[in-house]
Amino acid sequence: MRTLEACYEINFSKVNFIERKIKIEASKTIISGASKTGKSYLIYDFLSTFKSKEYLYIDFSDLRNEISDVSKNLEKFMETNEIIVLVLENFDFQFELPPCENIIISTLNPKKIRGFENIRINALDFEEYLLHDNKHQNITQSFNSFLKFGNLPELINIDEHKRIHRLQEIIKLQCENETQYEIFKTLIENIDEKKSLFQLFNNLKSRIKISKDKFYETCKIYENNKSIYFLQKYNQEKSVKKIYVYNHSFLNAISHIKKFKNEFSNMIFLELIHKYKEVYYLDSIDFYIESKNIAIVAIPFFNRFLMNNALKKIIKNAHEFGINEINIITISNNEKISDPKLKINIIPFYEWAIS
Repeated sequence: MRTLEACYEINFSKVNFIERKIKIEASKTIISGASKTGKSYLIYDFLSTFKSKEYLYIDFSDLRNEISDVSKNLEKFMETNEIIVLVLENFDFQFELPPCENIIISTLNPKKIRGFENIRINALDFEEYLLHDNKHQNITQSFNSFLKFGNLPELINIDEHKRIHRLQEIIKLQCENETQYEIFKTLIENIDEKKSLFQLFNNLKSRIKISKDKFYETCKIYENNKSIYFLQKYNQEKSVKKIYVYNHSFLNAISHIKKFKNEFSNMIFLELIHKYKEVYYLDSIDFYIESKNIAIVAIPFFNRFLMNNALKKIIKNAHEFGINEINIITISNNEKISDPKLKINIIPFYEWAIS
């Protein structure tokens, strides 16, 4: 009973949680998402409406907490202490759940259980980031920090010189062994690229010993828990997919090679999946939102004259699909381009993301 007794002493009344656009509303909820996206903050918010003696919080990533102790004694302990809220963090469903009025589970990999609502949580979008960034005096400074260090909630309050190291630790949390790390690293290194899994496997195979089955299986795990996204070309399921990761700053944390455009595009993609269920890409267009008939193009440093040929291709591609609006997302450029059939906006990321 030592684990349960120790966990019962935990009190979150003084914890500062980061408020999110999404909340726990059902009494029985499973929260899933990649590492450090803010699953715990949702739970702290939920627990703030209860007295500390009404809930039991168990985190299975805490090495002190013994699963055998919990599974053997949990139901009796809850009855004795009249617990009405059970929280199981980083739970892999190793044992049967006891009866309880409120059960909140956080897990890396989603699981459907009858009677439970499922919540999928992503990292912060830029608007959420601004709400909690108290270190910077204006939106430009906040944007620069967001661009450089990413969208994970805990990074906001960490000293800048410690952030890269913490990002590296979080990347490692996604990986159970060195082989998984090499796979995850390979995927991160190829963000915003049109690469097949077979291409990536062959590249990795030249560096480490790995089977094709293991590589594909691991990629599927990362796709299922939304650590990695594979973006489909519109109406072409068999075409090569583009790769994105759940925090755009991971690339900067694992490599000295600069791929600024790739990171910038990844950052835009993550904003889009907060807003739209379906996002695609086209030949000359980074992101296509069919439901809104909008094209999104990432050009960090836009120069109308230097980009003239690229712009012609983008407009031609938009006309082919009957798109009526193109948003070109930049670092700081802000202008409009006249076209008889299209609305073309050049807009800074920090304005577009909160519009």
